[in-house]
Amino acid sequence: SGGYFMMAIKTDGTLWAWRNAPNGRLGLNDNTKRSSPTQVGTNTNWDSIDTGGATSFATKTDGTFWSWGSGSGDGDLGHNDKSNYSSPKQLPGTNWATGYQKRSAFSQGGAAIKTDGTLWAWGNNGQGELGQNNTTEYSSPRQIGTNTTWRSVQGGNDGMMATKTDGTLWGWGLNTNGQLGVNDRTQYSSPKQVGSGTSWDEKIGYSAFAFFGSQIPT
Repeated sequence: SGGYFMMAIKTDGTLWAWRNAPNGRLGLNDNTKRSSPTQVGTNTNWDSIDTGGATSFATKTDGTFWSWGSGSGDGDLGHNDKSNYSSPKQLPGTNWATGYQKRSAFSQGGAAIKTDGTLWAWGNNGQGELGQNNTTEYSSPRQIGTNTTWRSVQGGNDGMMATKTDGTLWGWGLNTNGQLGVNDRTQYSSPKQVGSGTSWDEKIGYSAFAFFGSQIPT
């Protein structure tokens, strides 16, 4: 679910949406509210989806990546503009990773992992949440560092958490209340490892909380 709207994929690969639709966030090519699930297009190869406040990001089984909803303000949709799109619009490439927590839509941007293990982000960057070692806004996907072992990602409000295939957990962005778990309240604009553990699960919570295996941050 996103901001007052819902999206879901059925086992037959079809995509469905309902509830409020300002800025075209239901992907149905209009701004009309639906009180029951309505199919988005006719495709039957949707794989997984993540929604933010007014945006949706989804991948298909062919490795393509799609976004729609509100793109105003910060280039939230990753299309190199700040336009709203009321139906799914493809981002470049066919090598976007499919499956659980391989992408994240958050309040003013998004992030996604590619099949080569690289991590990409776009949108608002006022707190360094895009991991670019700066606070510059980007309206199209920009790679975070050069690492090729990213496993899962989840963005929250002004921050992001991600795991690597070696079981390590990383965080960056706003940290005024110690929400990154790195034993300080310093803001980080590039990934910083959380503790020294290597048994973190790929499941990461929306607001920069994470599940762990046998170890906690030290």
